[in-house]
Amino acid sequence: MSKKKVISSVLIHVVLTLLAVIWITPIIWLIVTSFSGYDGMNTSRFFPETWSISNYTRILFHPDTVSQFPKWFMNTFIIAIFTCLISTSFVLMVSYAMSCMRFKGRKALMNLAVMLQLFPGFLSMIAIYFILKAVNLTNSHIGMILVYSGGAGLGYLVAKGFFDTIPTSLREAAYLEGASEARTFFTIVLPLSKPIIVYTVISSFLTPWTDFVFAKIILNSGISTDWTVAIGLYNMLQRQLLPSYFSRFCAGGVLIGIPIGILFVIMQKFYVEGITGGSVKG
Repeated sequence: MSKKKVISSVLIHVVLTLLAVIWITPIIWLIVTSFSGYDGMNTSRFFPETWSISNYTRILFHPDTVSQFPKWFMNTFIIAIFTCLISTSFVLMVSYAMSCMRFKGRKALMNLAVMLQLFPGFLSMIAIYFILKAVNLTNSHIGMILVYSGGAGLGYLVAKGFFDTIPTSLREAAYLEGASEARTFFTIVLPLSKPIIVYTVISSFLTPWTDFVFAKIILNSGISTDWTVAIGLYNMLQRQLLPSYFSRFCAGGVLIGIPIGILFVIMQKFYVEGITGGSVKG
């Protein structure tokens, strides 16, 4: 390698190392604080003087009026599971229709869907709130599931790109054998689409699992047993609660990240294949 390339490579790696340190330092601090032996926030030291797992035992097995993590976790999990099932179904069906079927107005609908995706979702949250209020679905987990699932079909683009890579001859052979469009979709296309299904499932699950803005607006009754994890943990950051609950907040942050971490580790291969496969064709 020439001297210029060596210097360039070193600079790039130095910058990447600095960015990695900046990104991972808060995460490490949150984890070590969750194992600290005190309740509040200690900014004088990075690593705690005393270590304990009491923050985890208290947040999991000793809920109180402020911290009800098991209930929040179950609420979030139920919302995420139903949202995942509905959203995945919508995305895959819309993607198949846009990729494999030809009908009048198809390109116009595709362009409209892409344009709508360019607008930030929070621009519609006031309208969504009043619609849900009109049908008495505010402060309701069903309302949350409908909000997260309603526009899922607009995110069809990556899955459509993956379906575009499946040979047309396979579907044509199924048509010649008398298979309907639905049968072709379920017996021919879906079995060949495991990577994009995994990608869609993870993406659909992450949206309600990590969302705070829509959850805060819709679940606004003040009844803590109805909250999701994001709202509950945020409530623990009130100024008067920090001295008693900050370490438990850190423990909750670690716990909520464990299921997602396990899911990514198990599904990493399919997840990467889904992204790269869906980017081959638009």
